Amino acid sequence: MIKNLDQKILAYSLKNAVEHEGKASANSVLNSLFHEGLEKKDIKKVMLIIQKTVKEVNGLSLDGQKNKLVESEKEISHRTEREGLPELPKVGKKGVISRMCPSPSGPLHIGHALTLLPNFLYSKKYSGKFYLRIEDTNPENIHKPAYQMLKEESGWLCKEDVEVIIQSERMPLYYDYVEKLLDKKAAYICTCDSEKFKELSLKSKACPCRELGKEEQTKRWNKMLGKGKEKFKEGEAVVRFKSDLKDKNPAMRDFPLARINETEHPLQGKKYRVWPLMNLAVTVDDIELGMTHIIRGKDHKDNAKRQKMIYKALGKEKQYPWVGFIGRMHFKDLELSTTKMRKGIEEKKYSGWDDPNLLTIASLRKKGYLPETFWKLTEQRGISEADKILDKKEFYHLLDILQQKNSKN
Repeated sequence: MIKNLDQKILAYSLKNAVEHEGKASANSVLNSLFHEGLEKKDIKKVMLIIQKTVKEVNGLSLDGQKNKLVESEKEISHRTEREGLPELPKVGKKGVISRMCPSPSGPLHIGHALTLLPNFLYSKKYSGKFYLRIEDTNPENIHKPAYQMLKEESGWLCKEDVEVIIQSERMPLYYDYVEKLLDKKAAYICTCDSEKFKELSLKSKACPCRELGKEEQTKRWNKMLGKGKEKFKEGEAVVRFKSDLKDKNPAMRDFPLARINETEHPLQGKKYRVWPLMNLAVTVDDIELGMTHIIRGKDHKDNAKRQKMIYKALGKEKQYPWVGFIGRMHFKDLELSTTKMRKGIEEKKYSGWDDPNLLTIASLRKKGYLPETFWKLTEQRGISEADKILDKKEFYHLLDILQQKNSKN
């Protein structure tokens, strides 16, 4: 537990109150304590103390808060502000080649930017290359105007130093890799009922399809593709990766790589009926584009493990990139789901993607914020798995400070 916890909570509560016109936020105080060494297991207990202290502090006048802060300020750790991002490990001669992969369900928002920019800034720092890879291999969740928005907004954030790739334009490549995995007996075509497969998987048992010979696997793959007179229907067959059936995490056992989906695709129409799932498409593209370093949300840790398994099965384990994980920035009173934003636009709750009440890049750009402001926000945040909680007022206060600093430089 943190030494002098009560005094530190009081000090940070007073500091936050003075910075926000007399009203401290419990979540902001909590975020400050992580820098003092607060551990996740103690959050629930500590939050009760914070809430009580914040209530007492908010009951004081602003002058009273300022006077008490003078007495308590010694408890606050003043960190030196970082200039630029910390160094990355394992940087070779070709620098850092990295990427960020949004789906075209809507435009970029601040959550996307905070994952995109570390990757971009590192590729810039080490004279490498940055890709924005649009993941559109799920035909059911695509907002067609998003393709152009993602291109324009990533171009603005990265000062046009970005190459945009669309996954649905690379389908033959994914099919080629499925066939490579089938040849190496690292994948198979499963026709089991999903509930039956789940039941077997939970018992660490193989399904009947797992050890079928190469000839049968090829025949089934062709039926998935719709070659010849016989073809599987949606839901009748899936490509699975052969992983360790005794893995402690059942979700890692023989996970799916591709499935049939006959929904018409906004760009490809009915040209393809078998679509790669994220772990296959991401691995193929990371290999083909020579990714060296990837920074992604910590919610992708299991996916990173799955992708490393595929690298190994293909004999490319040494090429697996360095991967770093970052926490999320949570906004208490702002919407970040593009699906919900789109619904709000359709229902006239918002005027459009650049509505001032949204945290889209279009909206923030319209307010006059510069790309460099978001670069500074990224540098300040660093590469940390700690989540951060902000409300609207706190977020814009922080952005305004960074914007002013950029204007002076």
